[in-house]
Amino acid sequence: MTSVIKKINNKAGITLVIILLVGINWLASLYHTRIDLTNEKRFTLSAPTKKLLKNLDKEVEIDIFLKGEFPSAFKKLANSTDETLQEFKEIAGNKLRYRFISPDEQVEGTSETYADTLTALGLSAINLKSQLKGGEQQQFVFPSALVHYGDDMLPVDLFVGNKTVITPSELNSAEAMMEYKFASAIEKLSIPVKPMIAYSDGNGEPTDVNVYDLVQNVLLKDYDLKRLNINEQPIIPDTFKLLLVVKPTKPFSDAEKFRVDQFVMQGGKVLWFIDQLNAEMDSLRLKNEVIAYDRGLDLNDLFFKYGVRINPDLVMDLQCDYLPFDVNGNGQFEFLHWNYFPLFESKSDNLIDKNLGLVAGRFVNSIDTVEAEGIKKTILLSSSDNSRTIATPALISGQENINAPEDEKFKRSNIPVAVLLEGKFESMYKYRASQAMKDTFEKYGGVFQQQCVDDNKMIVVADGDIVLNSVAKDQPLPMGINPYTYGTQYQYQFANKDFLQNCLDYLINPYGLTEAKAKDYTLRLLDVKKIEEQRSLWQVINIAGPIVLIFLFALFYQWRRKRKYTK
Repeated sequence: MTSVIKKINNKAGITLVIILLVGINWLASLYHTRIDLTNEKRFTLSAPTKKLLKNLDKEVEIDIFLKGEFPSAFKKLANSTDETLQEFKEIAGNKLRYRFISPDEQVEGTSETYADTLTALGLSAINLKSQLKGGEQQQFVFPSALVHYGDDMLPVDLFVGNKTVITPSELNSAEAMMEYKFASAIEKLSIPVKPMIAYSDGNGEPTDVNVYDLVQNVLLKDYDLKRLNINEQPIIPDTFKLLLVVKPTKPFSDAEKFRVDQFVMQGGKVLWFIDQLNAEMDSLRLKNEVIAYDRGLDLNDLFFKYGVRINPDLVMDLQCDYLPFDVNGNGQFEFLHWNYFPLFESKSDNLIDKNLGLVAGRFVNSIDTVEAEGIKKTILLSSSDNSRTIATPALISGQENINAPEDEKFKRSNIPVAVLLEGKFESMYKYRASQAMKDTFEKYGGVFQQQCVDDNKMIVVADGDIVLNSVAKDQPLPMGINPYTYGTQYQYQFANKDFLQNCLDYLINPYGLTEAKAKDYTLRLLDVKKIEEQRSLWQVINIAGPIVLIFLFALFYQWRRKRKYTK
């Protein structure tokens, strides 16, 4: 009887365990929870990305072309992509699907391979010679993906460059940017209407080939761009999310400043790239000297009211770009550092500055912050620890660079040249606007505001050349490339375009994806010295350790078994 009861109890216990396991699995399929134990929260999506994925209206399909036998670095890149998109799927659910495809596979319903399609889209392949089981094999790797949203599609570069060997640092950077790249592509596809940007062109702002990269590769790509002459418009329409003012050369009238001021009061964002001084390289090339003097833009009172002042001086920095000089006067040019071409760093923790490289400037003014109630100021770009300013008007001569700069003069540090302003701006025309100005403004649908309706933000940069591109051999160069070093060993593309895109994203991106872009993965490399010193110790631990543990467990098991059954 007792044995029968035991059997029944055992069956009931087994049945209960099975029901419990099925219930746990069912609940796990409905509710997910994950714990990210990494210091930098590597496996945790940013809040803006989560918001974007939760609000998807259509299904997102992502094709990743990293399927195949690749070297270890590319395999790790593929694994990181898989992990990132798995996190995306946790939030988006059935609205997101992804798959890995070999570039050599044929596109469904065609005779072409995916490699042909990717090449036609302008995506670059990396030519690898891999040592596989069958011997050396040449293969083309496309570290790319295609994001599909409804009938629209955007390509994503997972690794920029054509190097056959990815260093740990480069791989780390690619992994850190992966969330932002995928989220940014999904955002661009899912937003039905691009944000409208007004490019001011009524005060001598450039509209020639020098804005090619700015217009074609940044503004038109992601925004609905319109040209706007502030002098001819009685009001800046609130349909514009942002007003972009790039290197004006003519003074702003009181009426123009009033329109800009009220645009800000209504919630419009403004991104200023201002050259306070007239100092151009054309004069230096022709005469080997240039006089830097004030342009007289008449914007000082407006900036002062908002909390900054652009000074009529020039920033000189020992951390600077190169320029060719005829040092000996014999026509043999040497590349020397040109202190008037400073390279700026970002020292704040603001999202605009995170993971940003050096930004190149030309004949840059300094900026001071001034008291403005309720306005928060954040320095975005500043000079190095070895810099100075010179008063103007000033004569700048190529001859001064023949002798090495006197380092003791470069004692100033962190001179601000770009500032982010945030808060409730007060109108400069609170007590200055005439009744005629108000009547004209209201006649065209405006409502005069003495203060911002809500918290607002703007960015003031004391250099107009930062977002302009140069021209070499009648072709526009990418933003951030020095035309004087183009095609030489000193050629380098600085982070000017990244800085501009970060500014635009921060000011008008509806989801605030700059937070995802600002992720920073710490690269933890092994200490080579410790490896050499402790190699033998860790070899013994790794080889003998498991054997010793098994042996100790066997002894404990035998002792426990003997003790139990002896009783």
